[in-house]
Amino acid sequence: MGEKKKTPGLEENFARLEELIGKLEEEDISLEEAFQTYSEGMAVLKRCNVQIDRVEKQVLKLGEEGQLEEFEDGSEGI
Repeated sequence: MGEKKKTPGLEENFARLEELIGKLEEEDISLEEAFQTYSEGMAVLKRCNVQIDRVEKQVLKLGEEGQLEEFEDGSEGI
């Protein structure tokens, strides 16, 4: 049986983005390597967006009487 690969969490994805940005900032990076690094960074960024969206949907607030309510940040319509 194959091992199930662990999906990196948001913190791990942000750390990977920082590594990729550092790599792109190197002066001696080739065009091919820069393109591959950029492509990987865009894929990691997409995963971050999916994870953030998932968390936002799960955010609840506790009402005055102890009931759970959907969180509204007041930014709708902006």
